[in-house]
Amino acid sequence: MTVLAVLIPIALMLGVLGLAAFLWSLRHGQYDDLDGAAHRILFDDDRRPGPPR
Repeated sequence: MTVLAVLIPIALMLGVLGLAAFLWSLRHGQYDDLDGAAHRILFDDDRRPGPPR
């Protein structure tokens, strides 16, 4: 039973830490543009010169 007295507070602290990290990421805009990266991969940004004329 003494193990539970140690593990329960540790589990609660980890839960609070995870919630704090999630709220921090929400406030700093980590989830603002979810579709941008998915569409950005489809565009070819490499501007290679064509064959000489």
